[in-house]
Amino acid sequence: MNDSTPEATPAAAPTTSGADVPPDHLSVNPKSPFFDGEKLQRGVGIRFKDRVRTDIEEYSISEGWVRVAAGKAVDRKGQPLTIKLTGPVEAWYEDLGENPPVAKLD
Repeated sequence: MNDSTPEATPAAAPTTSGADVPPDHLSVNPKSPFFDGEKLQRGVGIRFKDRVRTDIEEYSISEGWVRVAAGKAVDRKGQPLTIKLTGPVEAWYEDLGENPPVAKLD
């Protein structure tokens, strides 16, 4: 029984540390200091409050928030207006297949 528990643990509890997990804070806006085009090109999947979201503009795993566009409204510079939603955030690279390592706050 003890032999099977360590093998099942990594699959059940994805790791937050490692070489192949997305950064803690990432933005899709090129003007943001948290923008990283190379990481975004790989495809970053986001799960917010146990729901996979595709409309995330920016996220922070450690602070527990995401920013999403507030409808079709834009500011005077043409950037979408965003609202900040708080809750548990998980991120992973979509190019790693079905069971990629997930960055999340434990």
